[in-house]
Amino acid sequence: MRYAAERGAPPAKGEMTPMIDMTFQLIAFFMVVVNFSEADQNQRIKLPLSELAKPPEAAIETPITLQLTKEGTVIFGAKEVAVSQLPAELLREKQVLEATGTKSARQATIIIRADREAMTGQVQEVMEVCQKTGFEKFALRAKQEST
Repeated sequence: MRYAAERGAPPAKGEMTPMIDMTFQLIAFFMVVVNFSEADQNQRIKLPLSELAKPPEAAIETPITLQLTKEGTVIFGAKEVAVSQLPAELLREKQVLEATGTKSARQATIIIRADREAMTGQVQEVMEVCQKTGFEKFALRAKQEST
């Protein structure tokens, strides 16, 4: 059997378009599948320990994460705001939910990650602000104590 080069035939060229196409499809697939639950967590927040803390049984469909620092400010997305500024931020979030038509504020779940040194009254104040702006579902986060 003779090789193509020995016969004088031009060398075969590989078509790269399908390979590039497949690469972009894989990138898009992994972007959709990757779990971003760690992305909403700020390392400054040290969760309280609890024997009753358990991971959620099912994924929360429309989570909105609020992180209460020990100084009493709230980290909401990329912003750090005072509790007094939180209603304006939550109203904006409510408008976005309603404008996109995905969910209403009543269906969204507010996840509160409060620092273990944050005062209990501040957590209650954050919950009251959320309720006044139309959010009714809450999930409090704590770190499970190892026994």
